[in-house]
Amino acid sequence: MHPHPHTHAHSQEPHSHEPTPLPPDPVSSEGDDRQFAWYAGDHHIHTTFSRDAMYSVDDQVRRASECGLDWMVITDHGGPDHAKQSVALQTPLIAAAREQHDVLVFQGMEWNIPGAEHATFIAPDHEDTPDLLERFERRFDGDVLGARQNPHGPRAIADSVEGGPVAEQLGLDALAWLVEELRTGTVGEALVLSNHPMRTGRVSPSKVRGWRDAAPGVFIGWEGAPGHQAAALPAPLGRGRGRGQYDESPGRWSFPGYDLDQYRTWGGFDAATARMGGLWDSLLAEGLPWWITANSDNHFDIGDTWVAGNLSLDHYREHGSRGEPVDTGVVQHGYVDFAPGFYSRTCVGSPSRDYRSVMAALRGGRIFVVHGGLVKAVEGRVRTGPGPGVTFGARTTVERGGDVEVELTVDPATEPNGSGQVPRSARWDVIVGTVTGRVADVDRDLFEAPGTRVVESFEVPAHASGRQVFRTVLRGVADPLYVRFRGSDGRHADADGHPRVDRIGDADPWDDLWCYTNPVFVDVR
Repeated sequence: MHPHPHTHAHSQEPHSHEPTPLPPDPVSSEGDDRQFAWYAGDHHIHTTFSRDAMYSVDDQVRRASECGLDWMVITDHGGPDHAKQSVALQTPLIAAAREQHDVLVFQGMEWNIPGAEHATFIAPDHEDTPDLLERFERRFDGDVLGARQNPHGPRAIADSVEGGPVAEQLGLDALAWLVEELRTGTVGEALVLSNHPMRTGRVSPSKVRGWRDAAPGVFIGWEGAPGHQAAALPAPLGRGRGRGQYDESPGRWSFPGYDLDQYRTWGGFDAATARMGGLWDSLLAEGLPWWITANSDNHFDIGDTWVAGNLSLDHYREHGSRGEPVDTGVVQHGYVDFAPGFYSRTCVGSPSRDYRSVMAALRGGRIFVVHGGLVKAVEGRVRTGPGPGVTFGARTTVERGGDVEVELTVDPATEPNGSGQVPRSARWDVIVGTVTGRVADVDRDLFEAPGTRVVESFEVPAHASGRQVFRTVLRGVADPLYVRFRGSDGRHADADGHPRVDRIGDADPWDDLWCYTNPVFVDVR
């Protein structure tokens, strides 16, 4: 087992070991004639203002700082009880945490998308952000709407909100409202990312395309890897479930085209991302941005001795909070999370570490995601002529029939991760997909891109040390394409280097580590 020790402001207990932060700029980046640093973050974190979480705002920010994160987003669950007062109660605590800790703390929420799953809503550090969050939640959160239509019970959701075309349209209406609010309002920007998209099968390909098209530059992508990565560790300490708690079966509102493997993680990553030539690739094949991230979805750390301050949901409904956590002194069973930054990281390339720059990097797809500290950093370069080339999320152009140079720089891990081992990447793949253009309306549920392929694989020698640089050339490029990169420790990959479907209750997250990057698009003229 690999529980993560954490501290609370009111705890005097020593750490059993300290997490090792990543250096802020491990790979020098010249791309696009700008200098980028890589800043690690987590956009899906819960506090005592969620009905099913326990850590205070200060606890979470402190723990993120200890784990080396540069930025984070507080995303407590939306819903009728949260909407009453939680945002207002949380706002001064976030302001205080920003003063106390050297971490960018975004205020956001976890939106219950009508007719689908959940999403991260990120807004900038702005005095009007709490008002925007409150108005959006009260008007468009699926749990709030469902409780209004069917008020019998705290989580009762009417069919018109849970699934079907009416619910799907409500989600699109929410995005249209948000886009207009950002255009005319004071906050000016916000980002939305789909959380754990394949967990229940309710996120169909056409819904994703609808969100992307309704709010370009706002609804920008999804969790390529969900949180709850400790869920598969066996009972009694863990739950013996699927990684990410991905162990559902098709339900009433699930998309019928998915097979059961689509409901599982593959090497800890959502199948829509990890399945080469699957849904993510089918979206990228349209030539439009759709980015991946990774995060903790932190509620309760595995191996922790703390419990929520008040276990009564009636208390939460009345006060909008579970109260300060309490240390029982006894390890609790059934917790499924790692602390923010302890296992999952979303690293963004930005010229500076400030709120707007981090949001711009997320919007621009300058992102790589990594589990278990597999690497310190990676950076891709795609060149179609002289100069530094472009990196993740960017677009470049090549003359038809010309060559494209592809380069990947890897700074390997040098310090033990949470398992006590220094991880080592064993293989890196250069994955290329053909851009075929926008799908027709009748094909909006397409979730395959058969033209996606591994064009080059690099095996890392066991004795390798120091920075590694891998290069290849795509010769005679005739059609537009995208390039993305994937690395792994190789311990559970199949013979072709692809991730395997994770077994429920038997998938140690420290024994199967992966790193994914966002793509670079190459147009042809």
